[in-house]
Amino acid sequence: MKILFICTHNACRSIIGEAVSTKIASPRIEARSAGSNPRGVVHPFTLKHLKRHGYDITDLKSESWDGFSGWHPDVVITLCDQAAGETCPVYFGASLKVHWGLPDPSKDADNQNDNFDKVINTLETRIKKLLTEKFEDMDQTKLKLLFNKVI
Repeated sequence: MKILFICTHNACRSIIGEAVSTKIASPRIEARSAGSNPRGVVHPFTLKHLKRHGYDITDLKSESWDGFSGWHPDVVITLCDQAAGETCPVYFGASLKVHWGLPDPSKDADNQNDNFDKVINTLETRIKKLLTEKFEDMDQTKLKLLFNKVI
């Protein structure tokens, strides 16, 4: 299954979703991340905390969803409320769209360490729950129920 994690700026949450899925769900899930208005750089705390949690940060980059017109994800997961309200590009038309809203861990400077840990832990838990199911054989209705059940 191909999953594209989306956040408007593709600097924190969506990058974390890609890294977590790549490590714990490959080869069953092929994950990427993108943004509608990417910053072009991954937030340094995202990289710091992913590395601290044992994730490979080598190939992580902030990029536009325009670069995925030929990739055709099975599921597009928005992780920020702003991205959830945006109209996805037409080439995601056949993709299942799901919202897993999470707070931006970079917003509260006093609690950034805890905030990044919470986002990483939450996405680890959700991806691990997905892996307990045989999602490869599910139609879109069952997949939607599954993706909403794990949050």
